[in-house]
Amino acid sequence: MRKILFGVVITLVILFTFKYCGDKKEEKITLQEHTSLLQEQIKNVGKLVVTEGHFSEVFTYENSKAIFGDLLEAKKQAIVIVNADVTVGYDLSQMKYEIDENNQVLRIVNIPEEEIKISPDLEYYDIQADFFNQFEAEDYNEIKETVKASLMKKIEGSELKSNAQNRLISELSKFLILTNTLGWTLEYNQQPIEAPEQLFQLKL
Repeated sequence: MRKILFGVVITLVILFTFKYCGDKKEEKITLQEHTSLLQEQIKNVGKLVVTEGHFSEVFTYENSKAIFGDLLEAKKQAIVIVNADVTVGYDLSQMKYEIDENNQVLRIVNIPEEEIKISPDLEYYDIQADFFNQFEAEDYNEIKETVKASLMKKIEGSELKSNAQNRLISELSKFLILTNTLGWTLEYNQQPIEAPEQLFQLKL
């Protein structure tokens, strides 16, 4: 009787061990599949999220310098019509993240700052220059830099940056949907993100 009982116990131990190992192996495979899926999703949205805008303005450039002491003043001026295409976006391929398999957490460590690209088209009209103060290459460079600075102020006062941020949050929402589906947690700045509304409150 003891031998039979001992045999039953050994059999149960062996069956339990096989089942335990099988469950562990299945959990590991599932975890690897989830990790691969998260990495693939991050790779798919690792593109530049861009908002485009167009700005126009008329800019008057003036420059004068004294010659022969203060006896004479040589002037030059031009009217510049500016048409500029502007893009604001985030290169998500530069985003830093961690995948914590043990705790099933997708942790966004850092989101790159927005990239602002200004492509101005300048047309010069009514160019006037005295003999002793002609237009030179540095004048055109100065005009271009002044125009860019002026456009940057307009961009800051426009909705371009906020629109780009909304598009960024839309992309991040895809991570939230995926992690929720897999039973994982999405974190940013050590803060768990549980609802889409929280994404709009993030300090990016």
